[in-house]
Amino acid sequence: MKNYLKIIKIDDYSITHKYLQISNSILRAIEERQIVKGDILPSINDLSIALEVSRNTIERAYKELKKFGAIESIAGKGYFITNVHVNQQIKVLLLFNKLSSHKKIVYDAFARRLGSHAAIDFYIYNNDFNFFKKLVADKIEHYAKCVIIPHFFENTENAFEVINAIPKEKLILLDKLIEGVTGEFGAVYENFEQDIYQALEQLLPQLSKYDTLKIIFPEHTYHSNDIITGFKNFCRQYAFEYEVISNIEQEAIKPGTVYINLMEDDLVKLIEKIIAGKLKVGKDIGVISYNETPLKKIILDGITTISTDFTMLGEKAAELILNNSKQHISIPFKVTLRNSL
Repeated sequence: MKNYLKIIKIDDYSITHKYLQISNSILRAIEERQIVKGDILPSINDLSIALEVSRNTIERAYKELKKFGAIESIAGKGYFITNVHVNQQIKVLLLFNKLSSHKKIVYDAFARRLGSHAAIDFYIYNNDFNFFKKLVADKIEHYAKCVIIPHFFENTENAFEVINAIPKEKLILLDKLIEGVTGEFGAVYENFEQDIYQALEQLLPQLSKYDTLKIIFPEHTYHSNDIITGFKNFCRQYAFEYEVISNIEQEAIKPGTVYINLMEDDLVKLIEKIIAGKLKVGKDIGVISYNETPLKKIILDGITTISTDFTMLGEKAAELILNNSKQHISIPFKVTLRNSL
């Protein structure tokens, strides 16, 4: 019997379910002819023990392989490779900077749109440039496509060099473009400068009852500085007093001000300060929050949001893969006006 421990790879750093890592490893081995028709697979129990995973994980992996028509089971004899001409999936390396409720929407839409056409290996690099660089160096050769959300806390000036090393026919940038990345590649992105400017323009009738706009932009953040550029351009164009603040905890909340927050933690602190100051949201103080969530429909009788379409972000990235396209697609913001203005 073949040494399946050398064939089947489980990477504990990957977010991809282990059962999919197992089935993808076997499909890859079939494609590379390490496994041939008639080969017998280990029993569920044996493979469960060898890989130190649950029996249920192996059962789900084998069920996945059956779905592709690669294996069959014979009572009393086990699991056999019955077809080596399975529909080949596109191998996708998916790199997210972090996992949040919004990123989950992107991932779910991406995976749902690809369906059975792709095998996704999913990694979170936690905004760590060095970990990102290692993942790309170690893994890129094994994939047909590499989809990256490129947000880093440090070494941002070197990001384009690492990304440029990826063959452009494999590359898809997701959520933002990186200055210095050259060649023809796919991208689905937000135009941060334009989006905030146009969103605030839509809210101009409500903003006109305030005199000052402030954006809470953390000192150490992965958010694009283009947001600040668009914010300042709007304030100058429409003659608002404005300020960029990095720490809401040190802010003295004054009537006549609209606050724009990017991070959920800052929204909580802002609301606490407003309540403590006995100020009325939508009258004394305006609040605009980035990224729509169900809770923002309820908090303080409704928080106004500006948010990208995360479902569209994931779906369009998947379509670039399915169509083998190098198109650049800008995803617009949506403004949801509520009582906080």
